[in-house]
Amino acid sequence: MTKDYEVAVIGGGLLGSAIAWGLGRLGQRVAVLDEGDITKRASRANFALVWVQSKGLGMPAYTGWTVRGSKAWPKLAAELREQTGLDLALQQNGGFHLTLGDAEYEARTNLVARMHNQTGATDYKMEMLPAAEVKKMLPLIGPEVSGGSFCPFDGHVNSLRTFRAFHTGMKQLGVDYLPERPVTAIAREGDEFKLATPQGELRAAKVVLAAGNANQTLAPMVGLSAPMGPTRGQIVVTERTMPFLPHPLTTIRQTDEGTVMIGDSKEDELDDRVQNHPINAVMADRAQRMFPHLSRLNVIRSWSGIRVMPTDGFPIYDQSETHRGAFVACCHSGVTLAANHAFDIARMVKQGALEAELVDAFSARRFNSESGASGSGYY
Repeated sequence: MTKDYEVAVIGGGLLGSAIAWGLGRLGQRVAVLDEGDITKRASRANFALVWVQSKGLGMPAYTGWTVRGSKAWPKLAAELREQTGLDLALQQNGGFHLTLGDAEYEARTNLVARMHNQTGATDYKMEMLPAAEVKKMLPLIGPEVSGGSFCPFDGHVNSLRTFRAFHTGMKQLGVDYLPERPVTAIAREGDEFKLATPQGELRAAKVVLAAGNANQTLAPMVGLSAPMGPTRGQIVVTERTMPFLPHPLTTIRQTDEGTVMIGDSKEDELDDRVQNHPINAVMADRAQRMFPHLSRLNVIRSWSGIRVMPTDGFPIYDQSETHRGAFVACCHSGVTLAANHAFDIARMVKQGALEAELVDAFSARRFNSESGASGSGYY
């Protein structure tokens, strides 16, 4: 491992592979250092949504960032399909957050109003629809559905195929993927970084920390900060069924293969080897109340996964003032923001600096005067 690289990306999950693919696309010599499949990948716990609604309460810049990512997704899907031949099954015809009963509908209506009333908020056309209007778009909703919010920018993809496409594309672009290479130390020496791994040392002119929850440990090595609060989420998958869900929901989506994914949980637990079955029961109960058709289906698998969560819920993008050429990227919306990471973050890393507007909004310096605002969703 003596080859020099222009950029070393630490982390080969959805975030790191998107950035690495973007850098390879720009002609950079890139190495991806990854713990490999033994790591607790957040990619295993994502819900595959390209999601805009509800994003950014307390941070309007995040709303704009997600809208930007949503609009760029068709370009990303087209480029990856042309390069790799893999269809990412992007469906982007709008999504719902459904409510059960009048109290939930009122609470959601108040949230939508707060989102729209934020100073500097991006107009992303989220609106509340009563049950009668929802039923025109989702005919199989149950009688308890009182309505919900709809956003035309929302959609979903096949996230496993997206992950595969990034790795296939990286290889074709000459990016070196180095699995089972956890980084134990980073040091700046002259005009390059020295990255220590159990298999030896690697040198690169720049380094991007995209290692999920491990960024919390890696960031201080290059004068950065990545305050994280990882959480556990659970997902349930049913057997294949007839097409019945033409729009994805925050908590339910029908995949391109016909199965139905159900997921809406957040626990302060870091053990992904077990599941909290009462939580699965609550998720399944709400899902079948929204769509009675689901009560006839068998559950074929379920699992839990550890998700990446900055402590206030919003992304962190930063560059080091003491270790020039070091960058950090943290987010829990790796699917939604994949196009931004592939096209925008990669471009900025190649140029050697993040755009000031991005740093002003998403630098970890905000935690020095944290307001307690919170992000939303795991997409």
